[in-house]
Amino acid sequence: MKTLVVTATAAEIAPVEAALQARRDVDLLVTGVGMVATAAGCARRLAQGRYEFALNLGLCGSFDSSLTPGVVVHVVSDRLSELGAEDGDAFVPIESLSLPSDHVVENVRPPASVALAWLPKVSGITVNTVHGDATTIAAVVSRCRPQVESMEGAAFMYACRQAGVPFAQVRAVSNMVERRNRANWRIPEALEALAAAARAILQLA
Repeated sequence: MKTLVVTATAAEIAPVEAALQARRDVDLLVTGVGMVATAAGCARRLAQGRYEFALNLGLCGSFDSSLTPGVVVHVVSDRLSELGAEDGDAFVPIESLSLPSDHVVENVRPPASVALAWLPKVSGITVNTVHGDATTIAAVVSRCRPQVESMEGAAFMYACRQAGVPFAQVRAVSNMVERRNRANWRIPEALEALAAAARAILQLA
């Protein structure tokens, strides 16, 4: 099965990069951070090659107290939460503007995988600016009910859906979504957990 592994940064894939490079049936795409880079990079690569599966690997922040740093999740629903308009202090979501939009992406038929099936299935939001203020965190939780957030997930899922390629977005929680505090982040632990999940899903040595 020809597989495309997508990540925003080299660091997120570093623990398994050598194993991936040794596999002739796996291609690796490092897009850069953000939804624009991810959407453009994925669209181009998916148009150039024939893939039977695309796997997005990365880190995320968690809004859900049960999803603590080090937990690996399968994001099956993702939303472009910032798409909308401001009306004074109020945010008007795109669905209230009488404009055509495709801002929620669902993974209705994820690939059959025992390793993937073991992961918690969660909903996410994709943002340009990660949340770090109590007021905006409360507002987005009330409006979208997200469990995790990333800066690329929905863009990856949208590109795969458009290309008709089965996909999965798998992320490890590196921090809780709160006032920015790097001391509370657990990036090494998250990367280790993400690598373990990648090895199981891709059956890496």
